[in-house]
Amino acid sequence: MNSFLEQLRHQRAPSGSREFKELTKKDAQIQLAQELDKLHATTPEEKKWQKQKEFDGFQRLYQRFLQEEGPSVEWESIEKLPENAVKNYSTLSQPAAEQVQSMLSKLVVVKLNGGLGTSMGCQGPKSVIAVRSDLTFLDLTVQQIEHLNKTYRTNVPLVLMNSFNTDEDTQKVIRKYKGLQVDIHTFNQSCYPRINRESLLPVAKNCNVESDIEAWYPPGHGDFYESLYNSGLLKKFLDEGREYCFISNIDNLGATVDLNILNLLLNPEDNKSPEFVMEVTDKTRADVKGGTLIQYEGKLRLLEIAQVPKEHVDDFKSVKTFKFFNTNNLWVKLDGKIILFQQCQFCSDLMEYIISAIDRVIKKGDLNMEIIVNNKTLNNGLNVIQLETAVGAAMKTFEGGLGEFCLKI
Repeated sequence: MNSFLEQLRHQRAPSGSREFKELTKKDAQIQLAQELDKLHATTPEEKKWQKQKEFDGFQRLYQRFLQEEGPSVEWESIEKLPENAVKNYSTLSQPAAEQVQSMLSKLVVVKLNGGLGTSMGCQGPKSVIAVRSDLTFLDLTVQQIEHLNKTYRTNVPLVLMNSFNTDEDTQKVIRKYKGLQVDIHTFNQSCYPRINRESLLPVAKNCNVESDIEAWYPPGHGDFYESLYNSGLLKKFLDEGREYCFISNIDNLGATVDLNILNLLLNPEDNKSPEFVMEVTDKTRADVKGGTLIQYEGKLRLLEIAQVPKEHVDDFKSVKTFKFFNTNNLWVKLDGKIILFQQCQFCSDLMEYIISAIDRVIKKGDLNMEIIVNNKTLNNGLNVIQLETAVGAAMKTFEGGLGEFCLKI
C-alpha cells in the first residue's frame, strides 16, 4: 500500500490542478481506509460486525464529502414551490371509528432520542429533563402512547433511536415502564469518528469510545434509515404488518399521532399512498434558523441553514421568501409493497419478494442526503469536523403514490 501512495505522490509533480485535486482525494480515501482498519482492529470481537457496518456508512459519507464541490444547493436554481406541494390540514377527513384500531395496528412511533440536554443547561439525555409535575419528556411520551393503546385497544410500539451519549441512561430509565401498556424498543444510531480539520483523518486512536468520547460523534438524525435497517427492527415491524412510522423529536410534546393524517396515508381517496410526508407550519421570526422547504431540480427538498451560502443567509431567514418551517414530524412508509423478482439459487424459477420503501432506497444507494459539515473545537483546542445528515432531507429519495408532499398544520 505504501508503494502505491508513493506512486500517487510521484505522479503529482507534472499534474495539472484538476489531477492534483483528484489524486489528493484518492490519497485521503486510502489513508482513511487504513485508519479505519486500525480502529476496527481495536474493536471487541462481539462488536466487530456492527462497527464494520458503521464504518462502511462513514466511508460512503466521507467519500461524498470529498467529491462534492461547492454548496449542495445552487441558490439561483431554487424554484418556486408548486401549488400542490403543501396540503392544508383542514382538508383532511376523519376516519370512521371502526377503522381506527386496524389503522393503528399498521403504525410505529419513533422518537429521536440521541441528544443531550446541554443546550437546556442540563446533564444527561434531553429526554429525562423534567417538564411538568416532575414528569420528563420521555415520561410524557410513554403516557401518550399508552393512552392511545388503551383508548383504541391496540398496541402501537414506541421506538427510541438513541446515541452512544444517551443509550446507557435511557436503558436504565425505561425499566420503570415495564408495567405499562407500551412495547418499547431501542436501537442506536451510528458512532462515527470526528475528523481532524487539517489532516482529514480520524482523531480517534481506538474504538473504546468511553476512553476518548470527544473523538466520536453521532452523525445527525439522518442516520435513522440505515441504523433502523441494520438493527433488524425494520424487518420485525414489516413481519408484523406495520406500514408506516411516525418520526419526531423526543422533546416535541406536540408531536402526537394524528388519526386524520394516518387516515390520509392508509386510506387515500385516489388509492395512491404517499411514501413520505413532512408536517410543516408557517415560519415565524422565532424559526429563522430552522429548516425550510424548497423546490429544487423538480423535487421537494429540505434546506437547512448550514447548506446556505453566507451571502444568502439573510435571504434564508426571510419569512416572506421562505414561508414554511419544518417541524421534523415525518411520516415514512415502511411497507413499499414493491414486488421484485430474483432467480432462485436452487432452480431456474423466478422468485418474487416484497421490499419496503426504506429497503429500496438503501439497497439502491439512493439515500444521498445533503451533507451538513459541522465545525467543532475540542477541549484541547483541536479543530475538527463532523459530517451529519438530517432525517427530513431524505424526502427527495422517496417515490410512489403521491410522491412526497408536505402538510401544513
